[in-house]
Amino acid sequence: MANYNKVILIGNLTRDPELRYTPKGMAIAKLSLAVNRNWRDANSGELKEEVTYVDIDAFGKQAETLGQYVKKGSPLMVEGRLRLDTWEDKQTNQKRSKLGVVLESFQFLDSLKNREAGATEAPRNRPAPAATPPPEGEAAPPEEDDVPF
Repeated sequence: MANYNKVILIGNLTRDPELRYTPKGMAIAKLSLAVNRNWRDANSGELKEEVTYVDIDAFGKQAETLGQYVKKGSPLMVEGRLRLDTWEDKQTNQKRSKLGVVLESFQFLDSLKNREAGATEAPRNRPAPAATPPPEGEAAPPEEDDVPF
């Protein structure tokens, strides 16, 4: 049976990227994206909103680029894959898990001029810059022992 694991999200960063490096020098950025869903309640006609917060891990050059050019509130499109992290809680000795996204590519949704000026709103009716493709031959994400957090 074939498998396919692809996620495309558009939202705003909930905090500044957390950029760190492994002992071997690979950059790792941790991001959190807020993705909004709006709909109208069928019974009351009231406009409703639901926000989903998604944790995202970026590696290598893409992690460094995100650490340099985005901050809390920045609009961003992310393409990646789902990853389930599991661990044992040291306080309760219970198994825990969390579903997150490993970034494979991204696209800025505001202009470089707005990012440099500190604006976080996406300009209206302007084309977005080209997507950032994953670099050729980029190393796979580090083993868990190499992750500095």
